[in-house]
Amino acid sequence: MNIFHEVNRLAGYALATGLIEKDDLIFVKNQLLLLLHLDGFENDEEACEIPEVKVSELEDILKNLLDYAVAHKLTLDDGVVARDLFDTRLMSLFISKPSEVIARFRELYKKSPKEATDYFYKLSQDSDYIRRYRVCKDVKWISKTPYGDMDITINLSKPEKDPKAIAAAKQARQVGYPKCLLCKENVGYAGRLNHAARENHRIIPLTLAGESWGFQYSPYVYYNEHCIVFNYEHTPMLISKKTFRRLLDFVSQFPHYTIGSNADLPIVGGSILSHDHFQGGAYEFPMARAPVEKEFSVRGFEDVKAGVVRWPMSVIRVSSANPSRLVEFAAHVLEKWRLYTDEKAFIFAETDGEKHNTLNPIARRRGDFFELDLVLRNNITTKEHPLGVYHPHGELHHIKKENIGLIEVMGLAILPGRLKKELADLNEALRGGKDISADESLSKHADWCRKLCKKYDFSLLSEENTENILKEEVGNVFSQVLEHAGVFKCDETGRKSFWRFMEEL
Repeated sequence: MNIFHEVNRLAGYALATGLIEKDDLIFVKNQLLLLLHLDGFENDEEACEIPEVKVSELEDILKNLLDYAVAHKLTLDDGVVARDLFDTRLMSLFISKPSEVIARFRELYKKSPKEATDYFYKLSQDSDYIRRYRVCKDVKWISKTPYGDMDITINLSKPEKDPKAIAAAKQARQVGYPKCLLCKENVGYAGRLNHAARENHRIIPLTLAGESWGFQYSPYVYYNEHCIVFNYEHTPMLISKKTFRRLLDFVSQFPHYTIGSNADLPIVGGSILSHDHFQGGAYEFPMARAPVEKEFSVRGFEDVKAGVVRWPMSVIRVSSANPSRLVEFAAHVLEKWRLYTDEKAFIFAETDGEKHNTLNPIARRRGDFFELDLVLRNNITTKEHPLGVYHPHGELHHIKKENIGLIEVMGLAILPGRLKKELADLNEALRGGKDISADESLSKHADWCRKLCKKYDFSLLSEENTENILKEEVGNVFSQVLEHAGVFKCDETGRKSFWRFMEEL
């Protein structure tokens, strides 16, 4: 490996993707040399080399540069976190200053919102803020369920916890800046062992409901153009009337995007409750395709079209050409739901001073109409279900134990990376008739597999057929996960309970 050739390859990549112009080449090469502690090229031929590079080569280029950096002790260690900190520093050399990125975005927005987001999304990928070569490793498929097709992913793009980084972080001085990974102060931040590098990160300022918010993309991209919209102030998650205004304001400005909010309570909320934010993107989630099973009207809101969605979770869908009316309707539902108790349905607004009721709001456009989905949530726990009554129950934890956040509420499963290997091993075990009850990694699936063996004779099936069956059955488990998270069940009793709440509106 010739380190000077790799420097030139990285500069060639930046040129090919439009991150830099030809007049920038000498400057960025010299900056790369500086970061790699190299005094200069060994000859004129190396100094002038500009190889043609494909976008797909970036992973290989960075690996070679990182191997050199590790070998010459330019990184803290050879762990994933240390390598990510260093290659982010390398890539930061090619991205424009925030003011330039913002100006370009606004210039394109005048032509169309989509042109602006297309530019910003490509920039986020080209700069390696979104690591394409990791995202493409995610395993994805579609499963048919009683509620329609569900989108299933096994997440492999978000790195596993690095033991070296965890150990080193314990010894490091604790720093409270930035306050969290969503704060605006992350722009250009070099990162540390317990805080991801963000030197190649950029934010677009937005005004939502008269307030300052920021627009960025998720580095892990669970779906197409997965964006995050966050409050410029580090303020906790709170579902309120303002939330609905902000969401509908966003889809007014970006009508080609869907956007929604995690809930604001533990268990049913997202992973970051300390910073108010939304998630959206150019993606049609399965829930958006789900039909309304029954329409209803609310006194005072006869002009708003409302109905209950045929979905495993409890969803009220409302639409109107007037977003202000949707704000008022959603605020009315929220106010009623926060205080709602139905002991027969095991729904309690509050126990021992702890509030339990909240919701997930999701906004989208349907032509000239605005649409809101309001997903009712409750985070009560019991001795039988210490992780939550309306949370995946124990028998489903072999597939999904984690909290059910906004993305999964909408029908996109984000399953743990361990499942890739476990499903492959189960495929072999099922076809071979192997007893997995004593297997350390597979025993958690034993009860599930016994049920599957009653449905299928795996000894007669090929590896491919078994793989397809396992994928379908994982999708069925995910639909059960959502059923468990639904406060009103989809059976006759559950629907009667749902309509009792409707009558309260």
